[in-house]
This record gives sequence, C-alpha cells and structure tokens, in this order.
Amino acid sequence: MKQFILGKEPDKDGLVRLEGGDYRYLVRVRRYAVGEFFPAILPNGKETLVQVISINHNTLTGKCSRSDSASNIEASEQNLNQYNNLIPPIILFQAMPKGDKMDLIVRQAAENGITEIVPFMSEFSIGKINARGEKFSRWERIIKEARQQSGSKIATSVCPLQSISDVFDYWKKINETCAAEGANGDGALGVLFHHDRNSVHGGLENNCLHRYLDIDPEIVALVIGPEGGFSDREAALFMDVGFKPVTIGDTVLRTETAAVFCTAAIRILLLERNSWELKQMKPYSA
Repeated sequence: MKQFILGKEPDKDGLVRLEGGDYRYLVRVRRYAVGEFFPAILPNGKETLVQVISINHNTLTGKCSRSDSASNIEASEQNLNQYNNLIPPIILFQAMPKGDKMDLIVRQAAENGITEIVPFMSEFSIGKINARGEKFSRWERIIKEARQQSGSKIATSVCPLQSISDVFDYWKKINETCAAEGANGDGALGVLFHHDRNSVHGGLENNCLHRYLDIDPEIVALVIGPEGGFSDREAALFMDVGFKPVTIGDTVLRTETAAVFCTAAIRILLLERNSWELKQMKPYSA
C-alpha cells in the first residue's frame, strides 16, 4: 500500500504543513482533496492517518489521527513486529557502478526493505561522486520516493561513499557491537556474492545460501561488486574478515541485477526459514 513519509513530527495539535515537493506529490500527483485521508509514516516509524484540512497558497495542512483506524494500525504494527522478528537488519555493501546505475540499485534496495546501503569504491569501480554530494542527496530522495510507492516500513538509510578499508572497519564495528550486546542470536553474517567459483582461495566453500542463513543472525550484510566484479585480492580480503562466499547459478549478472537478485533471495529465505525442510536428494535414474 502506498504511504507518505512525514519529514517532521506534527505540532501539539497534531497538524502538519506540507510544502514544495511534498505538496506537489500529494495534490498534483495523488490528487488528495480537502476532507480525504492518506496513510503516513511519522519520523519515529509509527503509522498514522492524515486528514487534509486545507489546501491553499501551495501548502497542504493535515491533521494526524489514529482514531478512525486505530485497530487497523495496531494490527499493522503487530504484523510489522512479527516481520521484524523474521527479518534481521540487512546491510547492502555495494561497490560503485558506472553511470546512474546506483540510482536504480538504491531504489530497488529501498523497495526491498534493506536497512542500510553502503556504497564503496573497489578496484574496478568507475562511478564517482562529486564534491558537492549531489548524488548522495539524490539517493536520499530516491529512497523516500521508493518507500512511499512500495509501502516499505523499513527506514532505509544510505551512507556517504566509503573506501574498501572503511567497509572493513565498519564490518569490524558491527561484529564488536553484536558481541558486546550479548544478544541471543548468532552474531553478524556477511555474505560475499562472487561471480567466479574457482578464483578465490583455490575455490569457493561448498556451502549454499540456505546453509549460511540456517542460523539466527542478528545482522545480515551482503557485498555486491561493480562491473567486472571483484579482483581475487579483494575477494580474499573479504573472506579474511569473515565474509562467506556464494555464487548463484552459472551466469554473470549485471551489478544492478545482482543487487536486487541477491537481496530478494536473502529476504525470501529468511521469511520462509521456519518452513525449511532438508531432504536427501534421490539419485537420478533415466
């Protein structure tokens, strides 16, 4: 279901005043009129209904209320809590591709409920971000649009461009945090999606994505390479810091395809984890 994401909390009377791009989206694109309601997400992540009180001078004034659909909203929050118990936070470490491909990757990641997107420069990365950070600002706008269109309740965030050493430092902090909190899960799981099964450390591990996820990870991080993939040196470095290597199928995917393919695969496997049943495969006979 489509939703609107409020950039700030309502005032003490529950009123919000929306201008600029928010006004154009609600009035000219969604065509809401005075008296109508639309679903929204507050900055704290709570759901609400907003009734349009007035539209004038390029400003829409709305009043937030839970009373008209409190039971529906509470049921939705219960479903979200149940969903969060199945899906831990998912972080996408994405090596920068060329051109505007990162825009598509960011949009699809937000639609897919990814918690955080961390772009970084690898050896084969071509894309650059200018000093003014225009791409970063655009990615934040893309995330908002994608969440509003898809109805994702996950507050996806995007980091400024990182180096590969920054990624390793961040991964170390994630593991240290999981260990310090002493949670009931199995810590952080890092998965490296690599295009060449035979190029890393004499061959990738004989484990599949199902087996990697057949634990209770507190955080799942996946790494996607740029055009040309990762060098052997980079892949080895990721494995040295604990990332598990995986190849999917026998085709080489475009980086933007790999990102949505792999994030979707992880989400589906986690959602259906409780229904898994391992069976011994019967030998094939003609």
